[in-house]
Amino acid sequence: MTTLETRTPTRTTAPLGRLAAAEVRWVLRRPRTLVLLGLLALVPVAIGVGIALTGGPGDGDRDGPGLVAAVAGNGLVLPIAAMGLALTLLLPLTVATASADALAGEASHGTLRGLLLAPVGRTRLVVMKAVGVVTVAVLAVLLVAVVGVITGLVVVGGPSGTMITLSGTTLGLGEALGRVLLVAAWTVVQLLAVAAVALAVSAFTEHPLVVLAAVLGGLIVFGVLAAIPSLEWLQPLLLTSGWSAGTDALRDPLPLDGLVSSTGRALVYLVLGVGITVWRMRRRDG
Repeated sequence: MTTLETRTPTRTTAPLGRLAAAEVRWVLRRPRTLVLLGLLALVPVAIGVGIALTGGPGDGDRDGPGLVAAVAGNGLVLPIAAMGLALTLLLPLTVATASADALAGEASHGTLRGLLLAPVGRTRLVVMKAVGVVTVAVLAVLLVAVVGVITGLVVVGGPSGTMITLSGTTLGLGEALGRVLLVAAWTVVQLLAVAAVALAVSAFTEHPLVVLAAVLGGLIVFGVLAAIPSLEWLQPLLLTSGWSAGTDALRDPLPLDGLVSSTGRALVYLVLGVGITVWRMRRRDG
């Protein structure tokens, strides 16, 4: 007598690392991601070439024209200036685009439903998508910083291996690069807050353009509110109100108040954005 064994198919789950790696490869193959990264690489080059052609001493100690003017003959200031300028538009646009593609883009193409039905888990799916967005944010900032350092040393020039701060002191190469790395890490945290908000919006819509309009429009509104003196009490609640703190890295001694407060504010937005995204995706059916 033959005994027939009935085997129940085992439902397996792919390792999170393999899923994340596949998501990163997919994100970095998107033409719009590559175009945005290319534009970001041009930011420090354009600033450096423009300053090298016009010359002139630094004449300010604030963001905007004064900060850019401080790059003249002081090449290691260039990456910090470039990150500060890119943070006003191109960097948020890059991470918002990646976040919009992560969920709303998948929904618009009809592939999100398949991901929700797959044996992946809703929270694991959010983590997988978040890894792709974080990778874009880190690559974008590192690209601006690295190209800025190279352009500053080669094109702008200045005192060999040193940085002249806005306070008039001189920093050695190691300390100057440390300041650049500090601003890069701080910028990544600010971008992750923007990305978390964009992911939360992306989880509620099937239209990537809605995500871009909501995020970039919100940043513009924040900037307008921050410029109204009578609404100064709103400053602690606005994500963009601390985005000028990157300039503090060019002062000696290094003031940390602005960097710390803006980082804390960004972390609050990050936690709220991720929490809303997970809550929404655990309840979404397509």
